[in-house]
Amino acid sequence: MVKLTGLSVRDIRFPTSLELHGSDAMHKSPDYSAVYLIFRTDEGTGEEGHGLTFTLGRGNELVMKAVETYGKMLIGRTTEDIFSNFARVWRELAHESQFRWLGPEKGVIHLALAAVVNALWDLWAKMEGKPLWKLLVDMPPEQLVSTIDFTYLSDALTKEEAIDILKKNADSKKEREQEMISKGYPSYTTSAGWLGYTDSQLRELCQKYLKAGWTRFKMKVGSDVNEDIRRAAIFREEIGWDNFLAMDANQCWDVNEAIDYMKQLAKFKPIWIEEPTSPDDALGHAAISRALEPYGIGVATGEHCQNRVIFKQLFQAKGFQFCQIDSCRMGGLNEVLAVLLMAAKFGVPVCPHGGGVGLCEYIQHISIFDFICVSASLENRVTEFADHLHEHFIHPCAVENGAYKVPMDPGYSAEMRKESLDAYEFPGGSEWQKLIKNGVFKI
Repeated sequence: MVKLTGLSVRDIRFPTSLELHGSDAMHKSPDYSAVYLIFRTDEGTGEEGHGLTFTLGRGNELVMKAVETYGKMLIGRTTEDIFSNFARVWRELAHESQFRWLGPEKGVIHLALAAVVNALWDLWAKMEGKPLWKLLVDMPPEQLVSTIDFTYLSDALTKEEAIDILKKNADSKKEREQEMISKGYPSYTTSAGWLGYTDSQLRELCQKYLKAGWTRFKMKVGSDVNEDIRRAAIFREEIGWDNFLAMDANQCWDVNEAIDYMKQLAKFKPIWIEEPTSPDDALGHAAISRALEPYGIGVATGEHCQNRVIFKQLFQAKGFQFCQIDSCRMGGLNEVLAVLLMAAKFGVPVCPHGGGVGLCEYIQHISIFDFICVSASLENRVTEFADHLHEHFIHPCAVENGAYKVPMDPGYSAEMRKESLDAYEFPGGSEWQKLIKNGVFKI
C-alpha cells in the first residue's frame, strides 16, 4: 500500500516574452510558466507523482497557493483509496464546500486542480510501469468510466453511453495501437506563426518546418485585418495551397466582428478559425459556425473552456466543428476524459491545444488514447505542436515528419529536469537572477 506523505510546489517561469514566443492578439508578451507539483510517497517505494499547470507568468503565485491547498487535502491518503474511487476523490476536491466558492470549477482553482490531478495520474502510470496512454488503453471500459464524475452531464452523456462507446471500439484497439506506434499521431505546428514574428521569421520558419516534414500550419490573426491578409499571403506563398492552414484569433472579436473579419480571410482557405470570440459564449460560437459554413471555414475552440459544462453546451449548440481540449484548463485528466467521450457521442473531432510549457507532453497521451479507444478515427483530427521548452523535460515529446512519436516511458511525461527547475524557479532561480541583475526584468 502506497501512501502520499508530502508535496512540494514550485513557481517555474521561462522568459519567452524576450523573443515573443507565444505572442497572439490578446497575449502579446507571455512568459510560458508552470506551477510544478511533486507528490512524495512512503519512504522506500521510490515513486513520485509529477504534475504541472500552465500560465503565462504573472498570477503563477496565486495558482501555486491553490495547488498547495488542494495537495494538502490528499496527504496521508493511499493510492489504493484514491485510484479505486477516483471520480469520488475528484468530486471531493472540485466540490470542497469552501474552496469551491472561488470558482466554482473554473479559473485559478481549476488550474490548480489540474496540476494535482495530473500528478496523481503520473504516479499511477509510474506505479504500473506504463506510459499514461497505455494505462488508459489497458483499462476495462467500466474501470475507465469509473474515474469520471458525471455531475451536470447526464442530459448529454450517461455512464452507460460512455461504457458503450468504449466497448464498441474495444475489439479493434490492438490494431490501432500498432498503427500509432508505427506511424505516430498527426500534428500541426504553431511555431511558425506567432503574431510578434517578423515577415522574414515567418518565411524562414515555414521553410524550416516544411523541410522537417510538416504539412500542417497555424497562424495567429486578429491584430489588423490588412496586416493579417498580408501575413496569410506569406504563409500561402511558402507552404502552398495543398497544405493545411488554420487561423487563431485568441478570443479578440465580438461575434459579428469575427464573421466579417473571417470573410475577408476566407480566400486563404483556412481549415478553421480558433477562439473567434469569448470562450464562454457557446451561442456566439454557434452563430459564427453557421455564418462561416458556406465559406468552408470551421470553428475551433476549447483551450479556455473552463469545464466540461461549457463543452457540453458547445456540443449541444453545434458551436464548433473542432473540439480543442486543454490538459490544464479543466480539472485534470478525469474531466478531459468526459469531454473526449462527449465528443465521440456528438461526432466532433478532438484536436487538443498544445501551445505552452508541458502541454505537448500531456496531449500526446490524450490524442493517442482517443484514437485507440474512443474515436477510432483520424479523420479531421490533428494535435498541436509548439516547438518550445521541451529540452527541460526528462522524457520530452518527440515528433518526426509532422507526427508525434508514441511515448513509451512510464508516467505522464511532465517530469522536468532538476537543473531546469532550479534555474527557472521564480524569482530566485539562477536564470532569473541573471535577468533581474542585468535589468531585463524587474520584480
